[in-house]
Amino acid sequence: MNAQKSRLAAYESVSVQGGVAAADPHGLIVLLMDGAMERMATARGCIEHREIVRKAKLLHSAVRIIAELRGVLNLAQGGAIAQNLSDLYDYMARRLILANAQNDVGCINEVMSLLGEIRGAWVAIGPQVRQASAPGALGGGMLPSTSPAPAA
Repeated sequence: MNAQKSRLAAYESVSVQGGVAAADPHGLIVLLMDGAMERMATARGCIEHREIVRKAKLLHSAVRIIAELRGVLNLAQGGAIAQNLSDLYDYMARRLILANAQNDVGCINEVMSLLGEIRGAWVAIGPQVRQASAPGALGGGMLPSTSPAPAA
């Protein structure tokens, strides 16, 4: 049984690494969201099966992913939308911390629903983002640039 779990873990690791290597910046955000959703779903099952230590690790990991999503927001260019999203990510992290402390599946379900809505919107804008950020596209792309803005 341990050999089977080991092979499954190795497969999952290679699968994730391959997905990250092939993803564009927009796709990486989707991968992060998917990772958080997977951890929350598994943590929910851990609560039901009283696997408290595993649940805590999974929810901690989900909180770290949400913090990463919040950290990559460009508040300067994103304006009110980016700020609202930052506040929502902060709320989701606090709800997951509460879920962990109280073994509250309802909090996890709430965060999964919120993140699912954000993910759906993010996936829907994917074709526009990819087209706008393609080499030679007009407007310089919708994804944040890592180069400094030209002086005015």
